[in-house]
Amino acid sequence: MSEARTDITYVNPFDDPSIGRRYGSKVAIVTGAASGIGRATAIRLAAEGASVWCGDVNEEGLKETIATIVDNGGTAHGGRLDVTDPAACADVVAEVVALYGGLDVVCNIAGIGGSRHTLEETPERLNAMFAVNAAGPLYLSQAALPQLLERKGNIVNLASTAGVIGQAYCVAYCASKHALVGITKAMAIEYGRTGVRVNAVCPGGVNTNILGGFMPPEGSSMSLISRSFLTRDMQEPESVAAMVAYVGSDEAYYVNGAVLTIDGGTTTG
Repeated sequence: MSEARTDITYVNPFDDPSIGRRYGSKVAIVTGAASGIGRATAIRLAAEGASVWCGDVNEEGLKETIATIVDNGGTAHGGRLDVTDPAACADVVAEVVALYGGLDVVCNIAGIGGSRHTLEETPERLNAMFAVNAAGPLYLSQAALPQLLERKGNIVNLASTAGVIGQAYCVAYCASKHALVGITKAMAIEYGRTGVRVNAVCPGGVNTNILGGFMPPEGSSMSLISRSFLTRDMQEPESVAAMVAYVGSDEAYYVNGAVLTIDGGTTTG
């Protein structure tokens, strides 16, 4: 399995003079904002000037994220959001528009995962992964599209290297993330001439809480698992947040339908 790097120092993006203000006057929704990549993304976008609405089912973690942003001088609101509920997604978009006057960027970060032998996979677990990892981003995107069309905004979906290559003992997770990549490409083509961009960021190993669900199942082959990692180094959530911030910014105006891996070279060949 991968290991966290010890030579990387975290810098609060609000205190980093190298970070610009690409999101001044922009409004963003970030799901999965209670922890990990979602939290790092919400903080990064707020540090770049965005007004951020943070959503998650973990309300305690969500409060911490919002407090971090506000305490650093950023603008953030949020609340509980179950992305598998289309009505809840529609309500959130309406709330954001009422609060901030519009919507420019949707970051679909919320996700679940885990490892299991294929023969032990269950319909309930498979359906849950598709509901959160694929249907959820689609529901929120559907709700947001009228606003994004009006302001020529964009959508950034958080997929995974598991949406680009196969990974042993991850049949349900791989299937759901491949589905999200397909959703991204289909929407990018459908809306590519309207000014709305849709892209996917696909990280490899990231040092987040979700890693606990990817412990090798009993009797698994470590040689097969190691195929999913070119190096033993893991990146921090802020690394992925920086990529999401670029893709969602106007600086990436010509990036559409892209499936951008950030994995230390794992998917290169």
